[in-house]
Amino acid sequence: MKLIRKRRNGYALLFAASICLAVWFGVTSMLEVVFAFGAISLISLVLLVRQSRLLYDATLIWDNRILAVSSALISMPGRQIKKDIEETVVSTFGILIGSEIYRWGLDGVHGVRLHTAHIDQERMYLTFGDAAQTMRVDLLHGMTQKQAVLDAAQKLLRETGVTADIIGW
Repeated sequence: MKLIRKRRNGYALLFAASICLAVWFGVTSMLEVVFAFGAISLISLVLLVRQSRLLYDATLIWDNRILAVSSALISMPGRQIKKDIEETVVSTFGILIGSEIYRWGLDGVHGVRLHTAHIDQERMYLTFGDAAQTMRVDLLHGMTQKQAVLDAAQKLLRETGVTADIIGW
């Protein structure tokens, strides 16, 4: 989330600087330079809006967390596996892995949804996707007490409607 916020602030700074330079060169009647800085302003504005939207989604996930862990393994059918050791947050609205956001449950019936959740003594496995693509995330949950696992499963059921299969507890 810090990286998303840092990028958003960078794009905001670039947008403000390019607007100021476009106005300054406009006053000095250098039209070619004004158009160049105008284009930079427009591009930075689009990137600023995109990063602001990502920051909003990350904040939504962060504020409604069900589980926070330190490691995740992401796999897709027929594709390579990616391991991420940044902080991972699972919430009602998706999963935040470092600066990557995987959303679910926000785009209606035909959007990305959480399909299954399995919890064993070491890992939590979440499968989510839409009709076109399915992803699986393996999380080292670090829960050692059965009650903590039951609480996480209950919260997952209450928040997402998905019943977690608890194996080996």
